[in-house]
Amino acid sequence: MRRAERELPLRQAVALGLLQGPTELLPVSSSAHTTLLPWLAGWSYGDLDDELRKGFEVALHAGTATALVLLAGRELAGDTAAMLRRRPRALMLALAPPALAGLLLGPRIERDLGEPPWIALALAAGSVAMAGAELRGRRAPGQYGGRHFGQEGAADGLALGLAQALALVPGISRSGASIGAARWRGFTREDAHRLSWTVALPVIAGASLLQGLRLRRVGIPASMGASMAAGAGAAFCSTLGAGALLRGRLRGCPPWPFVLYRGALAGWVALRANARR
Repeated sequence: MRRAERELPLRQAVALGLLQGPTELLPVSSSAHTTLLPWLAGWSYGDLDDELRKGFEVALHAGTATALVLLAGRELAGDTAAMLRRRPRALMLALAPPALAGLLLGPRIERDLGEPPWIALALAAGSVAMAGAELRGRRAPGQYGGRHFGQEGAADGLALGLAQALALVPGISRSGASIGAARWRGFTREDAHRLSWTVALPVIAGASLLQGLRLRRVGIPASMGASMAAGAGAAFCSTLGAGALLRGRLRGCPPWPFVLYRGALAGWVALRANARR
């Protein structure tokens, strides 16, 4: 039985924080990369006490959420307010499934599906789903008239909500799943991205708040304080940097580079996992 570590080296915390920003913005799954990088590099992160590891990941998401508010908070708040005013049922259905799934199934999903072989499977499955949604979305102008932000209904909100709930599985990717759901429902690529991020920030912020309250009850040992602060700061900076570089470019970007990357990473992880048996 492995020994539960009570501290995280500062360099590992910074590296994971720097990785957090780009992998949160791109549809490649930040949770998968936070697990896989230490596993592939042979770091001690996997031996960290479960509560402290979760607390560190909360710090990463808090840094990312803060940067997203600075980058696009006004735009996202405006879109969320508009959606709440015109399509309240759609917004509620987009937010309720991930909230309920996180409360009821979050710890079990992390425990049962957070190992590298399962992450590899989720990465591969997510790639197939993203590809299928994009191919279907290309036919949308003939089927749906090429739907746009503001035309979403209750069924669209539910599709977005279920996609975000499914993204609790490490390797699925919240942005990839929700963009794919919107594309499947016939939204243009640009408006699928817009919808995805409109419903994302409340989920990210809410999850960070709930987990932060849980961590406060457990307490943070002094040995982890500096690492959590460094990780959150690095995540904040990497999200700002990646957001500045990618802003406006992702909305029209086809998913094929990410589909190929996820598939390649899944294959590599599966091979490494098999070699370690």
